[in-house]
Amino acid sequence: MSETREETQPTVNRWLYWGAWLIAIALVVFAIYLGWRVTSAQAGVSEQPVSFPTAQPQQPNPADLSLPELSEPAKQASIFREINLHTIIPTRPRQDPQDYTVDTGDSVFAIAKSFGLEPESVLWANYVVLNDNPDQLTPGMELKIPPIDGVLYEWQEGDTLQGVADRFEAKLEEIIGWTGNKFDLTNPEAEVGSFVMVPGGHREFKQWIVPTIPRGRAGVSSSLYGGGTCAGGYEGAYGSGAFIWPADNHSLSGNDYWSGHLAIDIAAGTGARVYAADSGVVVFAGSALGGYGNMIMVDHGNGYQTLYAHLGSVGVSCGQSVIQGQYIGSAGNTGYSTGPHLHFEVRYLGGFVNPWFVLPAP
Repeated sequence: MSETREETQPTVNRWLYWGAWLIAIALVVFAIYLGWRVTSAQAGVSEQPVSFPTAQPQQPNPADLSLPELSEPAKQASIFREINLHTIIPTRPRQDPQDYTVDTGDSVFAIAKSFGLEPESVLWANYVVLNDNPDQLTPGMELKIPPIDGVLYEWQEGDTLQGVADRFEAKLEEIIGWTGNKFDLTNPEAEVGSFVMVPGGHREFKQWIVPTIPRGRAGVSSSLYGGGTCAGGYEGAYGSGAFIWPADNHSLSGNDYWSGHLAIDIAAGTGARVYAADSGVVVFAGSALGGYGNMIMVDHGNGYQTLYAHLGSVGVSCGQSVIQGQYIGSAGNTGYSTGPHLHFEVRYLGGFVNPWFVLPAP
């Protein structure tokens, strides 16, 4: 068996050897054939000189220069470019304060929103005319609208940049670097009477509110609160703690709840019905000081009080018990108000509560 294997191995090697040579010879022959074909193709191409006809230049006929007449469908299919003489100027951030005249129905909240500002910034910029009371806004009043959020400050005698920055808890470098202030960076100074923007600055408000009046005898004075002051010492209905909307309309008209306006202004035309948001006892009914106009306050006996202001008429009296949903008066435009609406406050244990937190979804 081993001898047969030894005899077979040289035979296989010889076949591999001669097979490799045959493949190599075939490749060489094929390459020679390809070269011959290329040479024959090039030799068969005759090079003939190319001559170009010469012609005498001719003057163009003006009639030939006219544009071809287009058919009506071709004209409709053509694209024509219209001339636009209007230049679109990109919107750029304001750098200077802007004057604004208050119109009927305006509010500090709505004005600020229209300029892309926080309402506090508008109130701070107009302390002289508003005295930190957004309800003092009246039609025809001139306001200054700051270019950005912060405090727009009128420079006073003796002011210093560092002192103003500390007063409004702002950064000195941001005051100097605000381009609208136009400071000379080598010697930054402000003139008395000029307006300086304090970016990011803020201050506390002077709140103009009628204090919370309990149903018990509190010894309140009409000279302090207004003619609608009640003597107190009442007993009566108690609230459930679940509130309803005090007007038929469930949308805003003017100020929302914010740090300078601790209430919501509900859209209600003159004479629109006003309802008790929950059961309780009336502890104020009539005219109030501080810009509230005709006002009603209801103590609900569970820590909550609600207040309804700028009323056109008052339909309840001191010490009267009211139930939830009962008619108590009508909306109006009394006190500091730029248009008819219902000013609605909610208080709890003497503090203010955002009415959106207790009213049902509109």
